Amino acid sequence: MSDEAHHNDDHCRADVWLWRARFFKTRSMAARFVDEGRIRLTRAGAPDSRIDKPSRSLKAGDVLVFAIGGRLVNVRILDCGERRGPATEARGLYEALEG
Repeated sequence: MSDEAHHNDDHCRADVWLWRARFFKTRSMAARFVDEGRIRLTRAGAPDSRIDKPSRSLKAGDVLVFAIGGRLVNVRILDCGERRGPATEARGLYEALEG
């Protein structure tokens, strides 16, 4: 299945986004992390929820909170991206939030 099957201009799969944003080295590692229910999603107009499926759709404006490598990550998604690019490109996919 091509990468385009996992991308739409306004949303993308949780595992694909986490991989493109370079939080995980492989998409399968990202999918396993999501399967474990270790990510909290906050979306405008909806109650907070846990993401428990790699296919869960994410979009710009969503806020994710998760712990990885001994640190708490709190980010707002700015873009879904089109590919897994270099770190500088990946950092443009999200905004780090305080708290």
